[in-house]
Amino acid sequence: MAGFSLSDLEKIVAERGRSGDAASWTAKLFAGGTERAAKKLGEEAIETVIAAVSADRKALVSESADLLYHWLVVLALADIPLSDVLAELERRTGQSGIAEKASRDTQR
Repeated sequence: MAGFSLSDLEKIVAERGRSGDAASWTAKLFAGGTERAAKKLGEEAIETVIAAVSADRKALVSESADLLYHWLVVLALADIPLSDVLAELERRTGQSGIAEKASRDTQR
């Protein structure tokens, strides 16, 4: 899959999610709504952390893929395009991570 990107996956998620196909996991997640998809995202995040601290490279790759997929599902359900997240990351690269974090803490 040379050249496969998160943007490609974002398009696949949107197409399958809205397909109504009973055989599609993505369509089932969309039908379950944001709460179900967000819970699944949380589960995948925990599994990714476990794989990382276990130094299990194969599991970390696999769980990271699951995490990214479920994250894109949650974004799609919230009608937030990946480009918005990438723009926010790009905005943050103009300052140090410590300064960026401090600015968020004062905004709350």
